Amino acid sequence: MKTMPGRTVLLLAAMPALAVDLSNARIELPPSATARERLVAQVLVEEVEKRSQLRWTIGPGAGPRIALARGSGAAEGYQLRTHAGGVDVAGHDERGMLFGAGALLRRLEMRRGSVTAPDRVSLTTSPRYGLRGHQLGYRPKTNSYDAWPVAQWEQYIRDLAVFGANAIELIPPRSDDAADSPHFPISQIRMMEAMSRICDNYGLDVWIWYPAMDKDYANPATVDLALKEWGEVFRRLPRVDHVFVPGGDPGHTHPRHLMALLEKQTENLRRSHPKAQMWVSPQSFDRAWMGEFLDILHKQQPAWLAGVVFGPQVRLSLPALRDAVPKRFPIRHYPDITHSIRAQYPVPDWDFAYGVTEEREVINPRPMQQAVIFRLLQPYTNGFLTYSEGCNDDVNKTVWSALGWDPQANVLETLREYSRYFIGPDFTESFAQGLLALERNWTGPLAVNEGVYTTLAQFEAMDREAGPWVHRNWRFQMAQYRAHYDAYTRARLLYERGIEERATEKLREAASIGSIRAMAEAERVLAQSEDQRVARGWRARTFELAEALFQSIGMQLSVPYYRAISVGRGANLDLIDTPLNNRRWMQDQFAEIRKIEIERERLDRLSRIANWTDPGPGGFYDELGNPAASPHLVRGPGFENDPAFLASALSGFGSRAPGRVTWWRHAESRDDTPLEMRYTGLDGGSRYRLRIVYAGDAGRKSIRLVTAGGVEIHPYLDRPFPFRPIEFDVPAAAIAGGELHLKFLREEGAGGAGRGPQVSEVWLMRVRQ
Repeated sequence: MKTMPGRTVLLLAAMPALAVDLSNARIELPPSATARERLVAQVLVEEVEKRSQLRWTIGPGAGPRIALARGSGAAEGYQLRTHAGGVDVAGHDERGMLFGAGALLRRLEMRRGSVTAPDRVSLTTSPRYGLRGHQLGYRPKTNSYDAWPVAQWEQYIRDLAVFGANAIELIPPRSDDAADSPHFPISQIRMMEAMSRICDNYGLDVWIWYPAMDKDYANPATVDLALKEWGEVFRRLPRVDHVFVPGGDPGHTHPRHLMALLEKQTENLRRSHPKAQMWVSPQSFDRAWMGEFLDILHKQQPAWLAGVVFGPQVRLSLPALRDAVPKRFPIRHYPDITHSIRAQYPVPDWDFAYGVTEEREVINPRPMQQAVIFRLLQPYTNGFLTYSEGCNDDVNKTVWSALGWDPQANVLETLREYSRYFIGPDFTESFAQGLLALERNWTGPLAVNEGVYTTLAQFEAMDREAGPWVHRNWRFQMAQYRAHYDAYTRARLLYERGIEERATEKLREAASIGSIRAMAEAERVLAQSEDQRVARGWRARTFELAEALFQSIGMQLSVPYYRAISVGRGANLDLIDTPLNNRRWMQDQFAEIRKIEIERERLDRLSRIANWTDPGPGGFYDELGNPAASPHLVRGPGFENDPAFLASALSGFGSRAPGRVTWWRHAESRDDTPLEMRYTGLDGGSRYRLRIVYAGDAGRKSIRLVTAGGVEIHPYLDRPFPFRPIEFDVPAAAIAGGELHLKFLREEGAGGAGRGPQVSEVWLMRVRQ
């Protein structure tokens, strides 16, 4: 039977299928089996024994037969057939046999003392995309990988292969990272050698993400040193198939010098690995450098270059890059599946409470959103190798691997296979649904998302049902950690928001009870946020799970407890009690106000605090970082059509600097796309004034504000720091027909991370005549 790549033909008998008992199965291999095909048989034996305590035999004998053989079909494809006598796996090639065995493992029900497979399965399939890989960086910056010994790496690489991955990307000893980690079991170069060897044993491609870190590659001496350094790494690795060099982040090399370096490095690479190929990305290039890069590709058509990579910080969209790059160069996708904010594909409209606590590298199963990204963008590429900073994105890896094989794969069925294989058959449905529920926890405003508590109840029920083996399972522990962290955060958000509301009511009584007493009573209420914590049991369980994850997988969820490299690198246990109300800002304000000697001035300051969001009669207030409170923000196409937010407004999160919590979040745009607001129904006969808070994490980059008609509200200016409101008159010419259309602009053509204007709060106030 012939199939198109990426298509799966699954035939089942019309009658209900019975289970095929494989408890006492034996594996048969052809006499001509290669070392990798014999390893496939070993994988089956070991993975079945881990889950059932039954050990299949390899060779002739009695009992059901698992026949591993070569068959026809497309590259990496296989046929899988179950029947009363056992199972037939026929792979087109070595990888086909490996992936066919993986498909069998994903379908088995393995319990202590029994192994069964569904009967009358007839499956013929081959992958749609020839590259389906994941980056595994053994370096301090990751939130778990740096603690893994060689055996753990082999298990994880095997796990990825079971779900269809055919490539692994390594990171060299020198990158944008510390030279050592307190968690390293062996040195970076020795682990790199071991991982390369593991991949070769399984027949998987080895890529290296190799940043050009030196400052001046126009200097021949620098190039010579780089050739020696890289060449030694290439020489020591048993297998290298491809090298990918990012144009920036880290490194920042002019395109002509970068391309000249990589031409030499290609020759260098092929001395040790004659068939290896070189790839490059225009990452973090500004407009001018992007133009020069594309000009080199068109005019020189470099024969040494295998292809171009599309990843984070590429200023063109993937479709635009595909149009701009000569067709002879394939484009590899380098999707960021690991970060939730400050990312290529951030969580859309993430709630503030999550953004400031769970942060950038949280445990982040996003199966349905990953499918959106894949199906929208993957057709422009020859495949993908994902960007990962740890096992926090383990579920996302599985989804990408499944869709890389078949873009129309049912995501829920993939999660069921994940749950059955990694957690156990009793959790096939419940854990799969739990992963979907964790994704829904992050949808919409947290304050109204009561499903967060339902999600926790689902996982608590699984926890009660689970036995010791499951309780020690790091994938189970990660989901439990997220469920408890989410629920605790929602409970705390509602509690602390209520406390702030009660404290604010005390300030509104200041005119009758006096400013000093009002502040004292407000402070007593605010202190409850820390003195009388809510949901202490959920908090305690989160800490227990963090310890369990450190013991089971070396996951570093805290800097002081587990020596994580930083809070932003997955150590969100250290953020679990981050204030979710304005108590610290209010307390700072009270300290300043108490220094004022005149009561009327103290009352005025307290009134401004109590009525912070009030724009006055005929005015408007927008909290741009809050999708539920920014009606005048122009949102653009949105996640479903623009998951990288290249043409859409994005909810972002900055530093937790002193100030209001509303300044810890903002709306922003990407690259040269303006951030826009539109007001209608304004009084054309009135004057208006804008009050704006430019907060965010993009440093002191200049921002300009104009109208859609070209009227300038203010020229380029640096955002004030510390953050504070600034005000501007709106020229009468800016309001036409009762409408005001604002555009916040950054300086055009810049490169880097691509963060555009970042705006936290905007008041449009009608000025009294």
